[in-house]
Amino acid sequence: MNQATDEPVTRTAARPEPRTLAAFEAAKGFMPRDEGLALYAAAVEAGALGLPLLEVGTYCGRSTLLLADAARRAGVTALTVDHHRGSEEQQPGWEYHDPEVVDPVVGRMDTLPTFRRTLHAAGLEEHVVALVGRSPQVAAVWGTPLGLVFIDGGHTEEHATADYEGWTPHLAPGGLLVIHDVFPDPADGGQAPHHIHERALASGAYTPGPATGSLRVLRRR
Repeated sequence: MNQATDEPVTRTAARPEPRTLAAFEAAKGFMPRDEGLALYAAAVEAGALGLPLLEVGTYCGRSTLLLADAARRAGVTALTVDHHRGSEEQQPGWEYHDPEVVDPVVGRMDTLPTFRRTLHAAGLEEHVVALVGRSPQVAAVWGTPLGLVFIDGGHTEEHATADYEGWTPHLAPGGLLVIHDVFPDPADGGQAPHHIHERALASGAYTPGPATGSLRVLRRR
């Protein structure tokens, strides 16, 4: 067994470029600053493996900016997967619906144009590959090892489980699995991300790291 892959997850003092952080603060999205900085630290650490950093759940690119900045720093590529039609809670009539990202022609959500403007504003377009499609379909044809898998897609049991099962097999030894919106108490939020976090720990394949808000970081052994 490689001793390095069993070391606990550590956090670096690295911070995003000021332009990136300003773009993050201005972008549409739901990730708080402290969780964003924790994600960035994990991405910088994972970037040292020299492998791509992958995000599931792009939305308008708020967290993608942080992965892109870390990827630029490491000389790797940030990948982000989304169908850009919005998750369940972002549809009309739900709490997180934003009518500004509805395509007036087709009458459905389309966050892709906003995402592209977000990257452009930060000068990070060349460091990101956007994979436009449903996560399980993209994962099924993916064949490259990954240094980081960040799961922040649909929060139903079906979608969170599919993201976990589809992408974690591609995570390299020593790579980081990051899961957002992990709420152990059901009163605080949906349970699907918490369940895949518990599943990862129970598998014995991961070493846990410290939590920041609802963000959890684990290292693959």
